[in-house]
Amino acid sequence: MKEKNEFLSKTPYRIKRYYGYIIATIVSLSLPFITIGGNHIFLLSFDKKQLHLLGTAFDMQELYLMPFLLMLLFLGIFAVTSLGGRAWCGWACPQTIFRVVYRDLIEGKLLGLRRIKNKQKEPDFSKPKNASKRVIAIIIWACLALIAASNFMWYFIPPEDFFAYIQNPTEHMFLIGFVLSIAAFIVYDAVFLKEDFCIYICPYSRVQSVLYDDNTYQAIYSTNRGGDIYNENKEKIIFKAKDLPNQTDECTTCESCVTVCPTHIDIRKGLQLECINCLECVDACTTVMGKLGKPSLVQWSSTNEIKKNKPTKMLRKQTIMYAAALTIVLGLLFAMGGTKEYMLLNVNKTTQLYKVKENNVVSNNFVLLFQNTESKPLTYHLELIDHKDIEIKRFKPFTLQPGKLRKKVVILQTDKILVKDNTKDTPITVTLRAYAKEDPKRVSVLRKAVFIYPRADKLK
Repeated sequence: MKEKNEFLSKTPYRIKRYYGYIIATIVSLSLPFITIGGNHIFLLSFDKKQLHLLGTAFDMQELYLMPFLLMLLFLGIFAVTSLGGRAWCGWACPQTIFRVVYRDLIEGKLLGLRRIKNKQKEPDFSKPKNASKRVIAIIIWACLALIAASNFMWYFIPPEDFFAYIQNPTEHMFLIGFVLSIAAFIVYDAVFLKEDFCIYICPYSRVQSVLYDDNTYQAIYSTNRGGDIYNENKEKIIFKAKDLPNQTDECTTCESCVTVCPTHIDIRKGLQLECINCLECVDACTTVMGKLGKPSLVQWSSTNEIKKNKPTKMLRKQTIMYAAALTIVLGLLFAMGGTKEYMLLNVNKTTQLYKVKENNVVSNNFVLLFQNTESKPLTYHLELIDHKDIEIKRFKPFTLQPGKLRKKVVILQTDKILVKDNTKDTPITVTLRAYAKEDPKRVSVLRKAVFIYPRADKLK
């Protein structure tokens, strides 16, 4: 009975990545359709001027949350990079997923134009058969690109509105053009730009060297076991196994790790900004060295563990600082989000400070701007919760449709003597409460207003 090889029996990282791609695709496609109380998990709607976050709708006037979201995004990326290198690039980035689907699935598995294990060799498209297959591949990918472009737009235009709009394309040519433009770029990116996007366009690769340290997990070649293939100047000095200076050096110079690399680098050269941590080189070396009964010379590990024989420290100064920063930002995000108001109300005074009517009735005029930020019609009421001697005049409850605004002129007046001051007018701060009849506890806001009471000689 053949003995089981412990190195070859492990699930390749490539298969694990495919599972990750499937999960990421399902999440990105399904997330726009999930709603909580009529609001989306994430939606930045320029049409409705709203941000939906975890089922809560924020009006554009409440976009003070956006800086916290951006800080959370960047700090999260930096923290992940510090721990696991460019794990995002290799395992979840849409660019990588697009290339894998087009290159490995469509061109490789479906049409047989290339081998997954050799990403350096381009098919000979001068042959009519290959050229025809390439046209088919581009057509298939163009259809998928349209879905990807639409999926991108669903985070800015709710799917229910998106599908309603495209049923009348002549009335929404800008949307149609935008989707087609995104789809065209995705086709160009996956078919022609390829991994050059990761190397020359994406800024993430430029900052990774600043975020890495000796404890960062990455695809790393063990020079201790395999030997130095490149010198200190990054010049290749070993081309054949027989050229290795020490008999203990294990590298076979098969270059399987090179031919399988999607960004066309040699991992044995050391850390390079082109590496996206896809770990294809780890799988390739595992296959070769596993047949020799040895572990892979290329591992997903840290410099400390591979080169210095020290344990990798997950908890260290850098990661603790990132964790603290993320905790603070998350706390601020929830604190700010917890103060959300479920309607908008602006209170402005008119240019006339006050008016003295018969019998010393003093009135102040205010302009109130109501906005319904909920997804259902609401009927608004208004009350004065302090200063019982001041009352509201000229206001009747009214119903406002979702997303709509309405101005109301409100008169506050009193027939009482509130202040006896012969020298100056007296400002009196009052508190107005506006609320929705349908949900008075949740949809309720308080606003301060300044009621100007005239000096005594203005009264009759």
